[in-house]
Amino acid sequence: MAQKITIVKVGGKILESPDTLDQLLNDFAKLEGLKLLVHGGGRSATKLAEKLDIETKMVDGRRITDDAMLEVVTMVYGGLVNKKVVALLQALGVNALGVTGADLNLLLSDRRPVKTIDYGWVGDVKAVNDNMLAHLLKSGIVPVIAPLTHDGKGNMLNTNADTMAGETAKGCAKHFDVTLVFCFEKEGVLANENDDNSVIPTIDKQQYEKLKEDKIVIGGMIPKLDNAFATIDAGVNEVIITKASNLGDLTRGTHVIK
Repeated sequence: MAQKITIVKVGGKILESPDTLDQLLNDFAKLEGLKLLVHGGGRSATKLAEKLDIETKMVDGRRITDDAMLEVVTMVYGGLVNKKVVALLQALGVNALGVTGADLNLLLSDRRPVKTIDYGWVGDVKAVNDNMLAHLLKSGIVPVIAPLTHDGKGNMLNTNADTMAGETAKGCAKHFDVTLVFCFEKEGVLANENDDNSVIPTIDKQQYEKLKEDKIVIGGMIPKLDNAFATIDAGVNEVIITKASNLGDLTRGTHVIK
């Protein structure tokens, strides 16, 4: 029987508050078995860019990463945020290793092609070094992955953290029994976006199509769920979408199932 692993993705908003970050990392440290953390950090990057007088350009919630912004996100994601999380986990007795996709060639990407919008130095993941990830995990190391990849030609690429978590989960599914947890600000996928008690406890593909059709699932939740079902199709056992403060009780939230 394959070893179990829990892959946790946490967004930038949770990382910014010392209280929510401390609770999340304490809960993460208590997770049994193998584990891996993927983090965002977009809000921190925007704040630093402002201090450096570098304009932040967004299109449909996605960051345009020009040369100057690439330097900012590399500093913030791969440095400031990543190493802060690693230091806090080490204080909790977790043998964390902070990496980007360039380290150990963990995640290789293509620069996103220009169609109607030039996103700049933004990467779409094309390969995961699953054997190296499995080696690290089996060695007792807990990878903490920043949302940066590389193109194999010496360039760093800004990469969506949800996508990185999903692709990492797919790679790990070749070696382990994977549970992927997306932590964010809501209790889960809600039947009524204004009612935190309206969590939909389980969603399969058929239900998902109906929820989209009925306009219950809209906006940013659609790519999150598309990503979740893609990982399920690739062999991930379960995907949980839940509030960050629920990481200590994974019976809560929305469970995406086959």
